Amino acid sequence: MSVALSKEKQGIFEKAKDYCEQKGVRFTPLRARVYEILLKEDSSIGAYDLLDKLKAVEDNAKPPTVYRALDFFLELGLVHKVESNNTFMACHHFGCSHPVQFLICDDCGDVQEIQSQGVKETLEAQAEQNSFEIMTQTIEAHGRCKLCRDKIA
Repeated sequence: MSVALSKEKQGIFEKAKDYCEQKGVRFTPLRARVYEILLKEDSSIGAYDLLDKLKAVEDNAKPPTVYRALDFFLELGLVHKVESNNTFMACHHFGCSHPVQFLICDDCGDVQEIQSQGVKETLEAQAEQNSFEIMTQTIEAHGRCKLCRDKIA
């Protein structure tokens, strides 16, 4: 492996590898490096920042290389896309369909994935009342994290 991962993130990496094998798709060395970088990040990362980090271990990496890997991971649910800032982050509980909720700090750009009790059910109930079927759910809440609020105080 090219990037040192914590024990927890190494476990997620191995789980992702096994998940790909179960799905009958290849977890190639290049995809592995991209996923390692995503796991190493504490927040979301843009495709070109990801490319810069990948180039440190893969000299010939190009934008299509990163975008193909991201598309692969998005399709499998191993990565989430944060639409409002066009960044990506590793999903730590893949293999199940789950609503995605992000807390996004507009000052430092930190993105945290959360699971809020009742949000999915409330949204589905309101959708049903309006004869609407939800296919996917991603909620992005923008604001300011504690670290950035403390800097201002």
